[in-house]
Amino acid sequence: MTRVLAVANQKGGVAKTTTVASLGAALAALDQRVLVVDLDPQACLTFSLGHNPDRLEKSVFDVLTSDMHAKEVLLDTSDGVTLLPATIDLAGADAVLLMRPGREFALKRALAPLREQFDVILIDCPPSLGIMTLNGLTAADAVLVPLQCETLAHRGVGQLLRTVREVQQITNPDLQLLGALPTLYDARTTHARDVLADVSDRYGLSLLSPAIPRTIRFAEATASGATVLAGRKNKGGEAYVDLAKQLVDHWRNGAKLRPLAALSN
Repeated sequence: MTRVLAVANQKGGVAKTTTVASLGAALAALDQRVLVVDLDPQACLTFSLGHNPDRLEKSVFDVLTSDMHAKEVLLDTSDGVTLLPATIDLAGADAVLLMRPGREFALKRALAPLREQFDVILIDCPPSLGIMTLNGLTAADAVLVPLQCETLAHRGVGQLLRTVREVQQITNPDLQLLGALPTLYDARTTHARDVLADVSDRYGLSLLSPAIPRTIRFAEATASGATVLAGRKNKGGEAYVDLAKQLVDHWRNGAKLRPLAALSN
C-alpha cells in the first residue's frame, strides 16, 4: 500500500525541503521505493537532488496544467529516490488552475497512476497556503509539519492547522496529522525548548522525536546536489534515519511514532 506524506508549513526556512530530501533518502536506504514531489516554484528540492531547474524542459507544472503524464517527467537521483521536479513555471500554476473545477484534486489525479510504482510518496509543499499546498494536502494520507525551534517559526501554525481541518472537512476527510517535527534544534538552548513547549501547549500538537539538530552538513549536502545521508556519518543524517525507521514501523505494524521527551529543564 502506497503512503503519501505531505510536508507542509507556510513559513519558509523551516527545513521542509531538507526533510523531504533526507527522509526520502533514508526511506530508500530501507528498501522503500520513494517518489519525492517538488511543489515549490523555487524548486529547491529539485536543485538539492542534483538537477538544475533552469535546464529542465518539463516539470510538475506541465503535469498539473496539461495532459502530460507524470511518468514522462520523472527523474532519477543519486540518493535512490525518484523526483517529480519543479521549475519556476510552477509560479503560474495557481492562475492556470484557478478557474478549473476540482483544482484541489489536480495532484491527486496526477499521482494516481504512480501509486503502484512506489511505496512512499513525499510531497514538498511551498511556503504558502495557496492552491499548490491545498493540492498537496488533498493528495496526501498524512501531513508532517517541520517546525523550526525559534519564536517566529510557530507564527502561523494555528492557521496551517485550520487549513488542515478545512481540507479534512472538504477535500480529504482521511487526512491525518502526524505531528510537528522539530528542526534546526539546539538542545543546549532554553529558548528552543521553550518554543516547542509553547507550540505543544497552545495547539495540542504532537512533537515527534528525534528533533533534527542544527548542523552545517545540511548546507554542505545541498551544495553538493545530494542529501545529508551521502558521505560521512553525521547526526543530522542519523536523525532522519531514525525517523524513517519509525515511519516504516508505523505504516507496516501500526506502531506509534515516538514523542519528543519532556522539554522541562
